[in-house]
Amino acid sequence: MTDALTNAPRLTTERLVLRGPLRSDLALFTRFITTSPDLAAVDDLGSESDAWYAALAGVGHWHWHGYGFFTLQRHDDTAPLGRVGILNHHGWPQPELAWHLFEGATGQGYATEAGMRVRDWAAAAHGLRTLVSYIDTDNAPSQAVATRLGATNTGQRAAHDSQSEIWQHPEGTA
Repeated sequence: MTDALTNAPRLTTERLVLRGPLRSDLALFTRFITTSPDLAAVDDLGSESDAWYAALAGVGHWHWHGYGFFTLQRHDDTAPLGRVGILNHHGWPQPELAWHLFEGATGQGYATEAGMRVRDWAAAAHGLRTLVSYIDTDNAPSQAVATRLGATNTGQRAAHDSQSEIWQHPEGTA
């Protein structure tokens, strides 16, 4: 892993390895941002520049906060499946547990499995016991993941994104 961009820890679950971002992840992440059917379904496709800035913001989270997105891969395959992690952009009221799965990785429980692991790690490593997820009102797959993670829809809209509702997660375990 000579192209590591952060000092993110390596976490594991039964099926997954959660690792920090690598330079080599950018091409697949850019394809996700620019062509993902899931992003298109919620009118959220971006440009190559958007992908670049999002990737840099993800790396910056690790350096600024000590947490950020983990890249997911299976134990038996190094191909990235997506990203799950903690975000806390400037002006947000509290940290968010967020996930993005790449094409072909959805519907297999990876986001839920990784989300549980990240939530517990965030509680133990950073004292982040209460997290939210900001989920677009039209994003039924992400709402389903949040429900499987035990989160509940507060019925409130996110101040930074009027199309997103705030989902409150149960406390992580340290």
